[in-house]
Amino acid sequence: MLFTVIINLFSLYELALVVYVLMSWFPGAYQTRLGRFLASICEPYLEIFRFIPPLGGIDFSPLVAFFALGIVEKGLLFFLSLIL
Repeated sequence: MLFTVIINLFSLYELALVVYVLMSWFPGAYQTRLGRFLASICEPYLEIFRFIPPLGGIDFSPLVAFFALGIVEKGLLFFLSLIL
């Protein structure tokens, strides 16, 4: 039960990140209510990875953020499996 909740929360956050990143393709999308909400929950996490410079005008920091989030999820699930 706990594992399912954790997996679902990580999946929901990953979906929020995907939607937030895809909103950059649409002008004015960040100024909508949804855009402001997603910015408030996604931008603090993505800001950690902004040290990676854009290459050719493409920001690769969200890819690193997804990779790190997956590692944290797997590590947390492994740790919980050891103690439960």
